[in-house]
Amino acid sequence: MKVILKQEVKNLGEKDELVTVKNGYGSNFLIPKGMAILATESNQKQLAETMKQRAFKIEKQKKEAQKVIDFLKDVTIKVGAKAGENGKIFGSVTSIQIADAIRKLGHEVDRKAIIINEEHIKTLGTYTAKLKLMKDMIAEIKFEVIEE
Repeated sequence: MKVILKQEVKNLGEKDELVTVKNGYGSNFLIPKGMAILATESNQKQLAETMKQRAFKIEKQKKEAQKVIDFLKDVTIKVGAKAGENGKIFGSVTSIQIADAIRKLGHEVDRKAIIINEEHIKTLGTYTAKLKLMKDMIAEIKFEVIEE
């Protein structure tokens, strides 16, 4: 029996994948639980259209992500923080502050996409972080913590 998965099923497949399963497993478990639908001709055509639209959307997102990466690879982002006499910061620099600094430069980046290499940044100076915009698009960005 061929079914189209509506969600990820462990040890079977990903969402919107066409798989072959035993009749009992498909009709007694997957379909009643809403995890899959029968792979009829019309459902397969609908799946093909969905995959085509998803590919177009992902391609558009990749182009946008590449623009951001190309812009940020040559720029040192300045992050302001209040500091004491020795250059020690009150608190620490977080990904939220880096995302705000990037936003001020004109690019929208989710704070969850920024991975800071250091555990805690508590002094003024230049640091690096990783920017993971998509699954396979990771860039190294430089940022400088300056005194406000």
